[in-house]
Amino acid sequence: MIKRILVVLAVSEGTTYSMIATTLKVSKESIRLWTNTLLLKGLDGLKSKKSSGRPSKLTKTQRNELESLIIEGPAKAGFPGACWRSPMIQALIYDKFGVKYNVFYISQLLRNMGFSYQKAKFVSDHKDPENREEWLKKIWPEILNLAKEKNAYILFGDEASFPQPFQGSTLICFSWRGSWP
Repeated sequence: MIKRILVVLAVSEGTTYSMIATTLKVSKESIRLWTNTLLLKGLDGLKSKKSSGRPSKLTKTQRNELESLIIEGPAKAGFPGACWRSPMIQALIYDKFGVKYNVFYISQLLRNMGFSYQKAKFVSDHKDPENREEWLKKIWPEILNLAKEKNAYILFGDEASFPQPFQGSTLICFSWRGSWP
């Protein structure tokens, strides 16, 4: 607002647009627009207005409904699992409201709605001390002995990649069907 008033005062004193633009570090086009606005709308026209930005694709009511759906959880919305993921929320928004959001924008949308990223805490719900003791004393030594006999490395089913030392080596991979102790 101060720059706009200074521009108007400088123009009224006959200062050139080039001199004003250099001194106040504004463009000549801004000077022209502010001067015309003053002439057409008066001092009220020079007031700064907050940029509204791009309008939201969801109404306030839809956002409130989405918030309720998210809080209820993915299972209640018909998705498998207990944790939300961006593609699930993207599909929920499209199915419920017919609005398409880019999957990469979903995290920003949720942040704007007051949600925050929560990292899942993995705690076994199968912590049976007796089962664990049996596994450690019976099953695990059998696995180790088999690996020694075959001169092999042991990898579990959740291994995502093979480091360099494993290439060309004998591998024993286990996919445990029971519950891990």
